[in-house]
Amino acid sequence: MKILVIGSGGREHALTWKLRESPNMDEIYCAPGNPGMAQEGECLPVDVTQPQAILEVAQQIKADLTVIGPEAPLVAGVVDEFERAGLWVVGPTKAAARLEASKIFAKQFMQRHAIPTARFVVAESFEAAVKALASFGVPVVIKADGLAAGKGVVVAKTREEAEKALEDFMRRKTLASAGEQVVIEECLLGEEMSFIVLTDGHGVLPLVPTQDHKAVFDNDQGPNTGGMGAYSDDAILDEHTREAVLRGIVVPTLAGMAVEGNPFRGFLYVGLMMTAQGPKVLEYNVRLGDPEAQPILMRLRSDLVDLFKGIRDDRLSGMEAHWSPSPSVCVVLTSQGYPGRPEIGKVITGYEAAEAQGGVKVFHAGTVFHDPQLLTAGGRVLGVTATGADLPSAIERAYTAVGKIHFEGMHYRRDIGAKGLRRLARPPERNSLPSRRVPGQPKL
Repeated sequence: MKILVIGSGGREHALTWKLRESPNMDEIYCAPGNPGMAQEGECLPVDVTQPQAILEVAQQIKADLTVIGPEAPLVAGVVDEFERAGLWVVGPTKAAARLEASKIFAKQFMQRHAIPTARFVVAESFEAAVKALASFGVPVVIKADGLAAGKGVVVAKTREEAEKALEDFMRRKTLASAGEQVVIEECLLGEEMSFIVLTDGHGVLPLVPTQDHKAVFDNDQGPNTGGMGAYSDDAILDEHTREAVLRGIVVPTLAGMAVEGNPFRGFLYVGLMMTAQGPKVLEYNVRLGDPEAQPILMRLRSDLVDLFKGIRDDRLSGMEAHWSPSPSVCVVLTSQGYPGRPEIGKVITGYEAAEAQGGVKVFHAGTVFHDPQLLTAGGRVLGVTATGADLPSAIERAYTAVGKIHFEGMHYRRDIGAKGLRRLARPPERNSLPSRRVPGQPKL
């Protein structure tokens, strides 16, 4: 089987690495890829914003399976192009991808289908947005409607901060067209977590739970980013809460999309806030999370191609995924200036020594190889991912590996997984997920 992975980030490197392990794989290609992905398969040039160009690459290499990593090609309609051509592709259609493409669509969808989320107001002009602020206290959340690489959400602690965010998004166009319309919503209190499933539109196969760290600095301080690290540990989510999320959020989401004529197939990512009133949806993503993909795929023991076949053949509800019981941790190394304008072109050293440790994989994101040196080429540069017998040992192993890597201006959070350590200190009944295997759910 020839497999093609579309994208060039840490998520795509992790997907390529895991797919390369499949006994179904004969050849693997990446487009456009990165230096880490080039060690797993052959990299081919492509503009990921152009669905027709992606289709042409798949046709040229006679790809049997194409996996779309990032959101941009999904939102642009690449899956629709592949389906018209009769080619196997993993991901939702353009219409289904609106769950991520538009915050306004997503919030109104949740409202239509009684899916728990924060109270919100949609504003189409700066003046209307400022007026709507009067109906909210502080802190308050300002969200740009369109895609913004994880940087379109501001949690404003004061009215002045909220108005500045609106000014930046709607008048200064700091996010280009993504911020022309906004969602203003109440700030939910609780702990964030990522709940990601594979679905064929009916059957649901939950992945192991993960927790992302979006703020750029320790203790969740500073502006939001695309993700500064994540960890996966069964103790994140007890069985009762897991079932509540599936029955109260995931199943209604899939049922709602089907009823509206846009059945959802692929990875569905539900960003949750675990509030005192129960889990509520912060956002949807229509692809595997990044950096959540790295620790999730480090734990996966099933053949990923077989899981994708379950989507293709509409039999996911009868399948099981098998996981390592070992927790995993991903620490993202970023360039100076991120999440603003990052400084690039800095020489990276020590990454081979970091990966030489047992239980460690260094996933590339913003890198470029300029013989004989590896250089930084983006905001998020590397995702140092490690497993361990327990969460403390996984954290220690990840940060030991990080300590071997250097590039000028290198920044990273030093508290990835700390929330998990605090959770482990709670009474045992709060940490009761009993099984390493997560079965698929019955059809809707």
